[in-house]
Amino acid sequence: MELAYIPSPSRGVLHLGPIPLRGYAFCIIIGVFVAVWLGNRRWVARGGRPGTVADIAVWAVPFGLVGGRLYHVITDYQLYFSDGQDWVDAFKIWEGGLGIWGAIALGAVGAWIGCRRRGIPLPAWADALAPGIALAQAIGRWGNWFNQELYGRETDLPWALHITSVTDGREPGYYHPTFLYESLWCIGVAVLVIWADRRFKLGHGRAFALYVAAYCVGRFWIEYMRVDEAHHFLGLRLNGWTSIVVFVLAVLYIVLSARRRPGREEVVEPNAPDDTDEAGTDEDGTAVDLDKKSEDDTESADSAEQKAEAKEEDKAEDKTEDEAEVKGEAESAKKA
Repeated sequence: MELAYIPSPSRGVLHLGPIPLRGYAFCIIIGVFVAVWLGNRRWVARGGRPGTVADIAVWAVPFGLVGGRLYHVITDYQLYFSDGQDWVDAFKIWEGGLGIWGAIALGAVGAWIGCRRRGIPLPAWADALAPGIALAQAIGRWGNWFNQELYGRETDLPWALHITSVTDGREPGYYHPTFLYESLWCIGVAVLVIWADRRFKLGHGRAFALYVAAYCVGRFWIEYMRVDEAHHFLGLRLNGWTSIVVFVLAVLYIVLSARRRPGREEVVEPNAPDDTDEAGTDEDGTAVDLDKKSEDDTESADSAEQKAEAKEEDKAEDKTEDEAEVKGEAESAKKA
């Protein structure tokens, strides 16, 4: 008898009348909102304007979804274009299947378009968004739990995932919850990037490159545990090789970028506030009470004005005394 395990949802979709509510889609949507929210806070803290991250995300997110789906369909083409399969299923994104490599690659193209339209550097925007992307992945992976997919080898560990579906050749049983491993790893990556960015003042895309490198490390060992169908090359799954290549490229970028462009961008967005912004965040990200600050500024201005008036009054009194003294001396001279 199994004493403990992670149960799988009996179904991944609920129907609100004719409207299907899919757990996979909700996880992706929530992840996007979290990424934009955190990215906006980090962007404002670096001197950007509130709302810029969301404006560029309008370009990056659709491109990323298309890129993620294309990568999945191309690398797992047998699921859609082999004998007995329906190629129309390639468009059913709600059934699962997004490749992070394609999502990041094509999403970067969309972000580049948005950044050019706003006149801001793409690397700086990517640095601000990096930990938010990791958190979005952590949330998005729970969509795989709703779909009962992306699990590892069989195990008797107390946190084993209980698979009950027999769809697409699944065998009910207890497996490593690789979706959970990756979710927790992505949370760790987000914390790492935030810490390193504060500690070393990463700039010019290096915070984003650190996110990519750290994610690839986790993805490699998690990919090794998975048992779902995938293409192999020299004994490794395709995504394992991709992790290795992308990790090396990310580390090279960090090293070369640090040598050629050390430090962090001083200006990330033209005409943005220098010290504080509408969201009440100063340069290092500390929250500011704008009402209190306004009151303090007003009090300071009133105090300065009072001091100026007092100074003028003192000058007037001194002038009167001097004139009286001169007049007195003149009268004394006449009497003499």
